[in-house]
Parts: sequence; C-alpha cells; structure tokens
Amino acid sequence: MCEIFVKADPALYESKARSIRLHGVVTSIRLEKLFWQVLQEIAERDGMNINQLITKLYDELMAYRGQIDNFSSFLRVCCLRYTSLMLDGEIVNDKHMPLAGLRNSKNGSSGFLI
Repeated sequence: MCEIFVKADPALYESKARSIRLHGVVTSIRLEKLFWQVLQEIAERDGMNINQLITKLYDELMAYRGQIDNFSSFLRVCCLRYTSLMLDGEIVNDKHMPLAGLRNSKNGSSGFLI
C-alpha cells in the first residue's frame, strides 16, 4: 500500500514559502509544492493569480469565522476538499469552469465550496 505514496516525486512534498500581501501587510506562507500547484489550478479557474485567491479565501474565512487560527492548514484543507469534491462530482472536472458562484449544496451558500 505505502508504495504508491513513498514513490511520489520528492519535489511534490518539498516545502516552499511565498510572500504575499494581505491588505497591505506582507506575510509568508509555507506549503508543499503540490499544494501550491492545486492553489494555482483553483485560482486559474476563476481568472485569478494565487495571491488574489489567497486574499479572497482569507477574506471569506474572516467574514465567516471572524478569526483564523492556522491559515496554512486551512489552505491545505482547501486543496484536499477541492480534489475530493471534484472526485465526488460536486465540482466539475472542466478546469475552464469557474468555481465562483457555485453553491454549497450542504448549506445553500454561494462562494467557494472549498
């Protein structure tokens, strides 16, 4: 079983930090390269770059929760949820189809399902 995981390209789990500006404040986020790739795919679906996507996710999370305890972990979970929702058919696999405006079938809210 583990062979499918241990034979992964080490570049995928190499950690990479990026500096981004959130509302005028420069911060650094460290994620594994695979997560950066998924965030890039999500961003491209809605015509954004990664910094714009991260800012949007940050703002939506702050509006919904009022605080952020571990934003890097939140971004990792977003990536896993995105992949899981695509596998479950709740998000279409067509990477040209924007995610903005999709409704969360669990609570009827609009915005990102992730």
